Amino acid sequence: MNKYLFKYFILGCLFVLSLSRVAFAATPSLEWTLWFQNQIQQNPEIIAAREKMNAAFSTAEGRQNPLYNPELETEFEREGDNDNYSVGLSQTIDWWDKRGVRAQQAGYSRAAARQSFEFIFQQKTAESLQALIEWQAARRQSILSLQQESQMETLISLITDRQRAGDLSQLDAELALLSFSQKLNATANAQVRLRQSEARANELLPGWSSKQAEIPSELWSISTLRSKAEMIDEHPAVTAAKAEWEVFVKSAKLVKLESKAEPTFGINAGKTGVENIVSVTFSIPLNVRNNFSAEVRAANQEALSAEASYRAIRRKQEFAIESSRATLDEYQQRYKRLNSLLKGRGQRSENLLDKQWSSGDMSTTEYLLALQQRAEGLVAAIELQTQFQLARIDWLFQSGQLAFMLKKS
Repeated sequence: MNKYLFKYFILGCLFVLSLSRVAFAATPSLEWTLWFQNQIQQNPEIIAAREKMNAAFSTAEGRQNPLYNPELETEFEREGDNDNYSVGLSQTIDWWDKRGVRAQQAGYSRAAARQSFEFIFQQKTAESLQALIEWQAARRQSILSLQQESQMETLISLITDRQRAGDLSQLDAELALLSFSQKLNATANAQVRLRQSEARANELLPGWSSKQAEIPSELWSISTLRSKAEMIDEHPAVTAAKAEWEVFVKSAKLVKLESKAEPTFGINAGKTGVENIVSVTFSIPLNVRNNFSAEVRAANQEALSAEASYRAIRRKQEFAIESSRATLDEYQQRYKRLNSLLKGRGQRSENLLDKQWSSGDMSTTEYLLALQQRAEGLVAAIELQTQFQLARIDWLFQSGQLAFMLKKS
């Protein structure tokens, strides 16, 4: 019995202790970080977001160009024996410096596009890291379930031998078989979760394999000196919303300027009969039937809406940071406490259960219940570590520090 059953028993009891060593392992090489960032860059959603950003950049570049091109005018007519013709150029003048306002608007458009892309990039980074965390947890549960399944098989064999020797009853064997059926179901669920987490990791990371599953340990321990206000104001979602607000402010100013008429000057030269002619032209729209006040009012209202949206996003991000920090603190506190409580207890609990069941001080029913409680405890420990790591990633994402922390790892 000591050789088979409790060989797995001690491995299981010490399994939780190994989790802390995995979580706080030595820093991986720069190769992993470069590989991971390259995988994020290859994600189709990131490629789509990057091209959308580039399109916004191109649009912004166009808004910095002059508004009006010169116009060429020609005229030719036959009057008797005479050929009359004229050639002229006209140019509308940007009298109110609309180009300058458009250039300012283009700058804010670039900032909004860049920050929107940064937000999506960090979002996909968080999702990918969370997928790796889920896969690691699923793998540990899979290993643990297989160990416990093998342990139950050995236990059933021992119970059968002791039943034949008259040490145990038929009821003990039946209870062991029922426990074994529960373990088979738990193992099946663990294997399914592992396969699903593998599929998720492959979806987010095109070149992923189990060799690149280890996450930089600094992500679980690096602290930050940034204040809460800096986290909020520098978050990509907030800065993108603020830039969008500025775009609408400049749009409102531009609409107001476009409601003002701008002059067009021209010069023509030609010949009428035997006379050479030179003329200068001037034109300007008369905004007497429509002064475009409704369009100006609508643009100002859109700017007010964009300002309200920015403040709403900023407020939402403030509470998201607070919530994610509180969640992380709770999981981190319990996770550290669990590691300290389990330190050195695996061997003692194994020996205690071994002696009590072998000597008959513990019935088979009690022993199976203890095994079930132990299995549930080990699974709970895996889940606690997983929730701690997921909470850490979520806080880094909500506080806008994920990309920075990954670079430091």
